[in-house]
Amino acid sequence: MSSRVYFIKNISSDNLVKIYDYLEQKLQGKVAVKISSGEPGGHNFLKPELIQKLVQKVDGTIVECNTAYSGRRNTKEEHLKVMEEHGFTRIAPVDILDGDGEIKIPVNSGKHLQYDIVGKNLDNYDYLINLAHFKGHAMGGFGGVLKNQSIGIASRNGKAYIHSVGITDDPNKCWNHIDNQNGFLESMAEAAKAVSDYFLFQGKKIIYIDIMNNLSVDCDCDANPDNPCMQDIGILASMDPVSLDQACIDLIWNSSDPGKSTFIERVERQNGRHILEYAEEIGLGTRDYELIEIK
Repeated sequence: MSSRVYFIKNISSDNLVKIYDYLEQKLQGKVAVKISSGEPGGHNFLKPELIQKLVQKVDGTIVECNTAYSGRRNTKEEHLKVMEEHGFTRIAPVDILDGDGEIKIPVNSGKHLQYDIVGKNLDNYDYLINLAHFKGHAMGGFGGVLKNQSIGIASRNGKAYIHSVGITDDPNKCWNHIDNQNGFLESMAEAAKAVSDYFLFQGKKIIYIDIMNNLSVDCDCDANPDNPCMQDIGILASMDPVSLDQACIDLIWNSSDPGKSTFIERVERQNGRHILEYAEEIGLGTRDYELIEIK
């Protein structure tokens, strides 16, 4: 059975609210809006001016987790300063989910991860809006809502655990265990499903949105990303994260933009689409979707 994916070509704050409304989800209680804060020096991350209306409409809290690598986003104190410098604290409260600790949540039927390690403050929220900047990624090939829910919601130690395909949760040791590319992609899918299952078990909901702008081959975790290689494509939203990321990939593959070859090369070099295949295999969602364009 296919999933519905909504699509608006024009990227604006009003259209971000509009596509959210099309999902017809009434969010009550505490709402977490998961974004990437963006590495200092980078400039492609989702801007506060773009997401402000949606975040404030749901009375949301912007959430993030610390990085496994060194820099200014691997401690709560420095990460909050980056959030302030990038303008996010001006539009909403900000919560570094693993700033005060972490919890282990179950991974069901995973072949790599025994559990997922996430920021403990995730438990404080009733709903999650997974608001991802869709772009390339040096290690994953591409990053969308699946990456934003796996690596993105994992604590610092949890990121190490995923990157090392379940070998270690020590951020100082994980980079010695990054030679299993398909295992890494599958571990991301398992972690993303763990978060989904954890929310569903508690009767909570997750909404998924990809914004396809500033389409660089590099992630927002890169302090010196390549310039965008393609023109902006639009905003997509769904209740199914696999369908959503698959639709974004298909829009790039089917694009007439000559710059797509650079993006596609990055994805294929890392076998990036395998995360979609495996995520479907373990029941996180389906790659079969109906694309509904909103005029």
